[in-house]
Formats: sequence, C-alpha cells, structure tokens
Amino acid sequence: MFQNACQTEALSLALLEDVGQGDITTAATIPDKHRSKAVLLAKSEGIVAGLRVARLILSSWSEPLKLSLNKKDGESVKAGEVIGEISGKTAHLLVVERTLLNLLQRMSGIATKTAAFVRAVEGTTAHILDTRKTAPALRYFDKEAVRIGGGHNHRFGLYDMVLIKDNHIDASGGIGIAIERAKAYLKQKSLKAKIEVEVRTLEELREAIAHKPHIILIDNFSVSELRKAVDLARQLNPNIKLEASGGVTLKSVRKIAETGVDFISVGELTHSVTAMDISMKIQPIKS
Repeated sequence: MFQNACQTEALSLALLEDVGQGDITTAATIPDKHRSKAVLLAKSEGIVAGLRVARLILSSWSEPLKLSLNKKDGESVKAGEVIGEISGKTAHLLVVERTLLNLLQRMSGIATKTAAFVRAVEGTTAHILDTRKTAPALRYFDKEAVRIGGGHNHRFGLYDMVLIKDNHIDASGGIGIAIERAKAYLKQKSLKAKIEVEVRTLEELREAIAHKPHIILIDNFSVSELRKAVDLARQLNPNIKLEASGGVTLKSVRKIAETGVDFISVGELTHSVTAMDISMKIQPIKS
C-alpha cells in the first residue's frame, strides 16, 4: 500500500509540475472534441520499460486514453520499431506527452543498462543490485526498471533493511557495537529486517563475521583484495552473503563477479541514466 501510494503521488506531481494551471497552448489551438492517435516509436535500440507506468498515466483521465501495445516491458526493441499506439482526445495526448515520454525514456534507459550488466556476469554466482542513488520521487520507477532489465533491488529506503555503513560504524564506536545494537533494536521493536554491514579492511571483515550479520558489504576493494576477502569469509562463515560495491563499471564487473561474491551493487544503473530515444508522433483521426 505504501509503495502504491508513493507511485500515485509521484505521477500526480509529475503531471502537475508540467501542466500547472493548464496547458494554454493546447487550450488555445485544439478543439475539445478533437481526437487523435499517437505512435510511440523507438529511435534507438534497447530494452523497453515503463509501459505499466504509462498505463497508469493514461488512465488518470475521466475519459481514459487507450493504449495498444506491440511490445511488453522487458522486451528488446530496435530503432524504427513501433512500441505501441495511444488513442483518445488530442488535448489529453498533448498534455501527457512529455511526462509519459520522460518516464518511458528514463526507465527504458535504466533497463537497457541493467541488462548489459546482467549479461556481463552470466555464468557466475553474482547478482546485480541497484542502489538508492535514484532520482528523487522516482525511486519506485527506477527500481522497477532495474527489475525489468534483469537486475535485483537492494533496499527501497531507510525503513526496510539495516545497512550499517562507515559513518554509522565510526559514530557508534565500532562494527561489533553497531551490529549488536542493531540486533537489540530489531528485537525490541519486533521488526524483521536483514542486517548488512560495510567493511573497509580484512580486519573489519573478521570482526563483522564474528557478529553474524546477514550480509557483508565489501566496499572499494581491488579485485585481488576482494578475492582475499571472499576466501577469508568462506573459511570463517560460508553462510554469510557478500556484496561488492564501489566504482563498478561494465569493464570491471566480470572480474569482480569471478571473485565469488553473491551480489554486486551498481550505482551507475540509476545515477547516470542514458535515456532511450523514444518519440511520440500524434496523427489526427479523421471523423
């Protein structure tokens, strides 16, 4: 319910941001009863994402716009292919055009980038994770696009996982203290959440393993250091999941995956989005 409410609010604010008190250009030039169809055309290659969100936007009118699709979320598309068509009142099409395209292009760009990372680690045990480095108010859509691209979602926010990072460790007085406080807090509040802790050295890794968190985040290690960390962790407690992070790129992700980590978190999936090029061309319907 919370996530659905956030998505609905985000879409409402996105439309309000663009429309404000009204689309004065459309109001001035387009008769209210005028009807059209709009073609969604891919102008670059990639993975389509955001069509579920598009339906939500198009259904927000008292007279909903009709969406007919040639593609589904997660399917590949080539430049020149028609993704789908939208039909209805021309004024409504023009009002939603930019908001609709912004989300489709962004989500498709994220899905396309995620798919590339997923392909790069095929055959290893590693899963690609996103981060919280998302556009403000668009996190649910950014993370949905990651799933569509074949990746996995890390925590959605500060509320669904305990993630003890370097600042928490330094402020609380150490890794062991922070983990035990987290366990006590979850028990006191009757909360079920996984505990993950970041380590910066092999010494911190040893200490973290001794306190049995669910996941250990191995941050900014070189590949050779990461291999040593994985070997050490597997010897001391093979059940603890290991996540690698820090400056991961398409060029480096395969070598990181081959060290044997369970997860690789990639901020680039959402913080440096290259939007897919998608156009919307409106064609009047002859009466």
